Amino acid sequence: MKAVRFHGKEDIRYEDVPEPVCKPGHVKVKPAWTGICGSDLHEYLGGPSLCPTSPHPITGETVPITFGHEFSGVVIECGEGVSDRFKVGSRVVVAPIIFDGDCQACEAGLVNCCWKNGFVGLSGWGGGLSECLVVPEYTLYSAPDNVGLDVLALVEPLSVGWHAVNASPFKPTDTCLVVGGGPIGLAVIQALRARGCAQIICSEVSEMRKNFAADFGAHVVLDPSKDDVVARCRELTDRRGVDISFDAAGVQSGLDQSINALKARGTHVNIAIWEKTCTITPNDLVFKERSYLGVATYVREDFQEVIDALSDGRLDKSAQMITKRIDMPDVLEEGFKSLINEKDSQVKILVKCSGQI
Repeated sequence: MKAVRFHGKEDIRYEDVPEPVCKPGHVKVKPAWTGICGSDLHEYLGGPSLCPTSPHPITGETVPITFGHEFSGVVIECGEGVSDRFKVGSRVVVAPIIFDGDCQACEAGLVNCCWKNGFVGLSGWGGGLSECLVVPEYTLYSAPDNVGLDVLALVEPLSVGWHAVNASPFKPTDTCLVVGGGPIGLAVIQALRARGCAQIICSEVSEMRKNFAADFGAHVVLDPSKDDVVARCRELTDRRGVDISFDAAGVQSGLDQSINALKARGTHVNIAIWEKTCTITPNDLVFKERSYLGVATYVREDFQEVIDALSDGRLDKSAQMITKRIDMPDVLEEGFKSLINEKDSQVKILVKCSGQI
């Protein structure tokens, strides 16, 4: 079968790989649509970092790794012992987190913080950029019939934003700043809107992404290349500062703005995966008793809540994040390179992995 495999820095290949065999307690899935994630781009441009170069402690796999952790699909085979929740033809979304289940984090329900953490599509067990893969039943979520499989491929990135809001001390009366209007920043904006946030401020440079942010629910959109973001946030909050800031950009200037725009005892939420070391000035936190909270992906409840919110219309703008659809053989030129070279015109590119779904 065909798959898109990561071999190393700037080296991904559309190539033949053996078709996996279904095992007891596992399900074989034919991916329908797979999103290209910022994590995939980071690996392509500077990896391997997330992809293992020595055997992963759970999957046992190393580079080359099949890419793709944001995907939906259809069940094509069920292994022995799989529950009757799934059968051949079931539409599903795969939650890609790989965890051991017995570390301190997992025992606390924080599988996203597992000490041996990994991801389908980054750490092994195949990936969504393939004609099929085999995953444990626990990774599967039933897909509602009223949401297209293309939109369901957005559940994973939407869950990152949803979890960030869930993990924060958010209240509907809050004013929140979202730094960065890419897929994760837009996911945070949608999650805040779905919860009735009183005022959402977004900081973003790209014209297209600024328009998306406003359409998705931001009440005010600032351009950090033109606006003094900290001063404007003070103006918009009667000089208090914002209650919570969400950093989905991962750049030094955005971090500084995000922290200094906070009120006293406000909370900075870091969602971004940083490519470079950053500098934090502790006194910016200490003298205003501000909190810094790191959040990692999502927990299982977030995934189901996002699926429900897509089904009932609370995340009704999500499909607009899809700016391009391509075929799997074109993933390098029309996918990865397009996202790298056309940042101002692309948000989320989906890859069609099967022509028969």
